[in-house]
Amino acid sequence: MKKPLSLILSLVLICLLSACGPGANIEVTTNNSTIQLRVPGPNPLVNQPDAQGQVAQAAAGLWHGLIAPITLVISFFEPEVQMYEVHNSGTAYNFGFFLGEALVFGLLSLFLRIRRTA
Repeated sequence: MKKPLSLILSLVLICLLSACGPGANIEVTTNNSTIQLRVPGPNPLVNQPDAQGQVAQAAAGLWHGLIAPITLVISFFEPEVQMYEVHNSGTAYNFGFFLGEALVFGLLSLFLRIRRTA
């Protein structure tokens, strides 16, 4: 049982890693539909100020990462609300966003673990 599962997981991992290459596109076709998976491309608005003349930095990325779950739910009902600021500083903003997301999920898992043991 472990050997087939390991093989399947290895194949999935190889497919996921090969999809990370620049310009990589994967097309999954079934009888009824076709799905195209693409690697995210460059953001042409990096380091470009928004309408208020601001560029989001690492602290804004951290905040946007922390509120991302709430923003996701709101974006279902309000199409103009987005989770991610495209007018950002690049790597610093991305790191802040990732750190904010990690904090949310880390604190949530800690809360659930404490609640289970109580």
